[in-house]
Amino acid sequence: MNSKIFKAYDIRGLYPEEINKDAAYYIGRALVTHTGAKKVIIGFDMRESSSEIESGLISGITDQGADVIKIGLSTTPMLYFSSWQIEADAAIMITASHNPAEYNGMKFCLKNAIPIGEGSGMEEIRDLALTEKFPKSEAKGNIAKRLDFLEKYLIYMENFFITGCAKKKLVFDFGNGMGILDKAVFEKFPAEIESIYLYDILDGNFPNHEANPLKTETLKALQEKVIAEKADLGIAYDGDADRVGFVTETGEIVPMDYLIALLAKEILKKNPGGLILMDLRSSNSVREAIEKAGGKVNRCRVGHSLIKKQMREEGAIFAGELSGHYFFSENSKAEMTTFAILTLLNLMNETGKTMSMLIADLKKYFHSGEINSDVADKDAVIRKLKEIYRNGKLDELDGIRIDFPDWWFNVRASNTEPKLRLNLETKTKELMEEKKVELLNIIRK
Repeated sequence: MNSKIFKAYDIRGLYPEEINKDAAYYIGRALVTHTGAKKVIIGFDMRESSSEIESGLISGITDQGADVIKIGLSTTPMLYFSSWQIEADAAIMITASHNPAEYNGMKFCLKNAIPIGEGSGMEEIRDLALTEKFPKSEAKGNIAKRLDFLEKYLIYMENFFITGCAKKKLVFDFGNGMGILDKAVFEKFPAEIESIYLYDILDGNFPNHEANPLKTETLKALQEKVIAEKADLGIAYDGDADRVGFVTETGEIVPMDYLIALLAKEILKKNPGGLILMDLRSSNSVREAIEKAGGKVNRCRVGHSLIKKQMREEGAIFAGELSGHYFFSENSKAEMTTFAILTLLNLMNETGKTMSMLIADLKKYFHSGEINSDVADKDAVIRKLKEIYRNGKLDELDGIRIDFPDWWFNVRASNTEPKLRLNLETKTKELMEEKKVELLNIIRK
């Protein structure tokens, strides 16, 4: 088995050379051995290899003496939902998220969507799986099916939408991914929502485009359709439906950190004074908007499993990441993409504002977006940046973030590649261009 498939937040690799039925078997046994789980829930996405991965996992889990509960085709948020609705000790989602068709992988959690990732069990599961040696179980586990969970999840979701508002026209780009399962939620409200769909046939080969709204080039068809249909909002899911991106009624792509501020405003109405976590790469305008709405704000690291852990440790009611992950108490501090959409619609309906109007107040600063650089010695570059910019306010939560009165930057190392990732924000466009050149010259020298 290739140890490289074990990432900080999940497992991902090429099928079949890196991840296959045999690898899944040993990962299943390792999960049970490490966690002591007696029952494990398994859901899977639409990839052609997912059923084979499921088969290997089930064999490994049951050989190690634990029972399996199969929930079938699932979104990742639905899998997390099942983890606190079903009496089970752990749950596995078989998916490689937005990665191309030749990849597959797994996301793990314990009961109540408690994440398993870097620093919370992933290393131990990796080391056990690589040995391929396990204590023999006295009895083989059983297999059961719970295929009613899609309906339970959809009914739960419907309760959060406020009806009786003016009708909105929405364009959805599912990218042939698992978000298609959530169509039924929006179709429950024909008086309030008119839905138009792009790429709404499940296809793990992703024939139209990569299901990754973080890549702006994947949103071109959505932008064009929103404008052509004179729609109120464009919505793009990623492959396993735990991330979402938005396009305004004018076809403008909404920065994903802006959604942290918008969703927080609505959530704080029910939880006044609550703590919100924002990705440390987020715009300062996000923090300012949350504080204006009466919320408290802490920064969080990048990575879904790390954010969920911090939410529990600090008692946060909501968190958001720059990649379009949004984490809600309503799903045991895990992603619930369709809840994010419904919450945003509620905000639009209550304020009477278009999406363009809602984000206008957040456009106060100039953000670079994430810029990647190939770097051989990442630690040496970060040490150099700390020395050069030692007069700024240093935060080492994730890489380094250094703040000055008129600008800030964050540089963090990739978990999987020899790259450094730069994010930079300034008060003026001219300062942005100046500091971007200055920093990249240091990073890439």
